[in-house]
Amino acid sequence: MMMKQLARLCALTLALSTGAHAADPFDDKFRQLDELLPTPSTTRSASGAPGHAYWQQRADYKLRARLDETKRAITGAGTITYYNNSPDTLHYLWVQLDQNMFRPDSDNRNISTLPSREAWQKTGPEGVKFDALRANFDSRAFDGGIQVANVKALGGGALHTVVNKTMMRIDLPQPLKPGARFSFALEWRFNVPEANIVGRRTGYERFDKEDKNDIFEVAQWFPRMAAYYDIKGWQNKQYVGDGEFTLEFGDYDVELTVPADHIVASTGELQNPNEVLSAAQRERLARARTAGKPVVIVTQAEAEANEKDRATSTKTWRYKAKNVRDFAFASSRKFIWDAQGIQSGANKVMAMSYYPKEGNPLWEKYSTQAVIHTIEQYSKYSFDYPYPTAISVNGPVGGMEYPMISFNGGRPTKDKKTGELTYSKATKYGLISVIIHEVGHNYYPMIVNSDERQWTWMDEGLNSFLQFLAEEAWEENYPSRRGEARDITDYMRSKNQTPIMTNSESVLQRGPNAYGKPATALNILRETVLGRELFDFAFKEYGRRWKFKRPTPADLFRTMEDASGTDLDWFWRGWFYTTDAVDVSVDGISEYTVSTQDPEIEKSWRRKLRDAEPMSLTEQRNKGTPRRVDAHPELKDFYNEHDDFTVTNADRNKYQESQDKLEDWEKALLSSGKHLYLVDFSNVGGLVTPLVLEIQLASGKKYVERIPAEVWRYSPKKITKLIVTDEPMTGLTQDPFWETADINVDNNAWPRKLTPSRLELFKTQRPQNDMMKDFNAPLKKPDAAIKEAK
Repeated sequence: MMMKQLARLCALTLALSTGAHAADPFDDKFRQLDELLPTPSTTRSASGAPGHAYWQQRADYKLRARLDETKRAITGAGTITYYNNSPDTLHYLWVQLDQNMFRPDSDNRNISTLPSREAWQKTGPEGVKFDALRANFDSRAFDGGIQVANVKALGGGALHTVVNKTMMRIDLPQPLKPGARFSFALEWRFNVPEANIVGRRTGYERFDKEDKNDIFEVAQWFPRMAAYYDIKGWQNKQYVGDGEFTLEFGDYDVELTVPADHIVASTGELQNPNEVLSAAQRERLARARTAGKPVVIVTQAEAEANEKDRATSTKTWRYKAKNVRDFAFASSRKFIWDAQGIQSGANKVMAMSYYPKEGNPLWEKYSTQAVIHTIEQYSKYSFDYPYPTAISVNGPVGGMEYPMISFNGGRPTKDKKTGELTYSKATKYGLISVIIHEVGHNYYPMIVNSDERQWTWMDEGLNSFLQFLAEEAWEENYPSRRGEARDITDYMRSKNQTPIMTNSESVLQRGPNAYGKPATALNILRETVLGRELFDFAFKEYGRRWKFKRPTPADLFRTMEDASGTDLDWFWRGWFYTTDAVDVSVDGISEYTVSTQDPEIEKSWRRKLRDAEPMSLTEQRNKGTPRRVDAHPELKDFYNEHDDFTVTNADRNKYQESQDKLEDWEKALLSSGKHLYLVDFSNVGGLVTPLVLEIQLASGKKYVERIPAEVWRYSPKKITKLIVTDEPMTGLTQDPFWETADINVDNNAWPRKLTPSRLELFKTQRPQNDMMKDFNAPLKKPDAAIKEAK
């Protein structure tokens, strides 16, 4: 009898857990992503790896450029060799002219808007900040854009070109067949934008109040080949500011002519140190290769001496870089330069920093150390750093990455009392974080070469995730801004969201959407869904498969599933394709214990329950009232001496008969004293998630039970889960460590927990009872009164 009751209870639990509510259409949160992902092909396999017919294009560059410091302009010339490794015949090539974003008539300028009037009214007085107007006026007055001239086939005649905003089409004189290559020469010039006024990811910074010098951080400085690949064809989506750069790998041979007293930091390896560095600087550089700490190559004293006198002559710095997808440089006479050699696997790497005196004492202490730390940590989760240099430059660009070089903001400020340079905690950790982030971009997307113009999150989100791991390895309690689940909940409560899988130019709230949310999702996948061992193996496999290649989101999703052996379609769908949030509510708990069927035990238990019930008001008031049976004892019989909780021989016989039919394990279960609880959960937020249940018992003992997200597979809105304990349960908390990004922890516990907060008490002036108030009020004009009435 007892086992049948227990079976019915378990059947009820299963029905509650799996039975979708018939009135609601079934929303299958676990359906496969096949409907959303591109079909696997010979170029991209179903496992997420490059297919046996994978191909990608290549472009080699031989460039020379001159920096005109007075005019703040770049002039350049060079040749580009384009390799058609695709199976397609090409009739034209597309080239990126990203500097055209700075033209006064560019789409970027014409589509820019100010905050809405409603936003002004919420944030303060109606108006526009001076800085916003200055940027608008200066950008339209700035003679920006890149002028390209003399585009010629190498050894041939002029090529027909068509400029479409930030893209230039080169019409080929002959179709470029598979396996063929085409070389062409061109010349160009452009004015370098002022970074904090007009520029974006590039520009110059002027030090007019200090020493009348500039720092130039120069990127997007030459016409670059647009990418052509199997999923997209030509990636010639216009550059309007947010979607970054989709480029091809190649070798670079570059000559940079700058004022003779400038120090240059650049992508690639310096080819002519004897021509541009002093003997002392060359000796320091050689010593830095094997040093145990950073060695100063150009000292602050040398930099300050350079600041005082402008050279009238020039020097040419020559660099070569192999298998990179871009090339950037920085140039200034203000630069201090330090370096330290490190080992990354079999590769010798020079970690280096360039910064003005205004960056000390912060930069000399932390920059190169942060570069080294980044390479050590990122290599653990991806692959060894393959390039010979990794550079951090301080200048006007707050944070931007290029192969082997990054531009990073953050400087001390002058103390108003002492005049000394000092820095806040936020400035210190902000600098370390931005260096980790920008140097980390060497891995994603400079090597794992995703399409940034299409998917910002594929480089920013993955990189922010690895940044978080590197920050955690820097020091305990590092003040990371992104990565922890609790840090994304405000955004996921927001109504102003787009899915992560949104094109770069259409993303709302770029920071949390493309950086924070994917970083958090990956951390939850690592810590809660897969566990570190499975995740780390799969993520490293993704890097191994796709380094120096171009992955798509499908390749990441499929590789993570393939290498972890876990179906994660529910995870990608919920986190990346929707704006659903995690909000699991513990709605209620029903307590059951296993009935022993022993009448001695069960009737005693029921008596205790009855005795625990409160005495009704009627019973309380009738207490002591004369009763007939008290006046006439002859009316009493057996039932007056015994109640419903008396154990009879019939009860004992029936119990013995049922026991004789049970097996030993069934008898053990009946005598075990197990406690059964039916726990009701609601998925309020819509995003399915594992359940992490902290169960507290009467003895004070706590333990955590982890239930996979598949518990929601048959009923994604409401489930009931059976919990079995050895002793009474006194409390249950879902997501006790805040690891799933649950946006409302107030409904996570049963019984409900009070939320501690502070109530601010304040006094207000009680309004005077002014009988003449309305009489003394100024008269309104009739139209104003009508407007107010409306």
